[in-house]
Amino acid sequence: MAKVYLQTPLTNEDVLKLHAGDEVFLNGVIYVARDAAHKRFLERLENNQQLPIDLQNHIIFYAGPTPPKPGQVIGSIAPTTASRMDPYTPAMFEYGVKGVIGKGPRSQSVKDACKNNKSICFSAIGGLSALLSDKIQSAEVVTYEDLGPEAVRELIVKDFPVLVVYDAHGKDLYEQEIAKYRTIER
Repeated sequence: MAKVYLQTPLTNEDVLKLHAGDEVFLNGVIYVARDAAHKRFLERLENNQQLPIDLQNHIIFYAGPTPPKPGQVIGSIAPTTASRMDPYTPAMFEYGVKGVIGKGPRSQSVKDACKNNKSICFSAIGGLSALLSDKIQSAEVVTYEDLGPEAVRELIVKDFPVLVVYDAHGKDLYEQEIAKYRTIER
């Protein structure tokens, strides 16, 4: 397991050098979007319409930030349960999204989509919203303002910490850790 610093947007080469269990520190632009925005994205893709912002080669962070206090760039921000986006993720990867950040296990269709589209699933640790907020240098609503806390935001991040949980090679960190535990248990 490696420690890797990446600049966004990601390339296929960036994604292919990552492996389940790698610690990654993201720098550059990531987008925040949750269920309601993903539903709209999928509707547009199914109707052969362009998305309101170009997410190709970018990373989507499943989160809903709180409003910032005076002097803050953004309020607390932590990952949402990723499986809520499972109905949308394969289509987003096919469209060209290179990575997503959430928490918790994903469906087999998402794992297959990682491998088929050279995409990756990261996990951010819930409960560390203050630490994650400190890694955000700017935040701006870029589309779907009417969704309030679920509006799509563009974040500029520096050394934003994530862990690779599903890589483009078909590896699954959760399965690897369970296998280790079972070996130790015997």
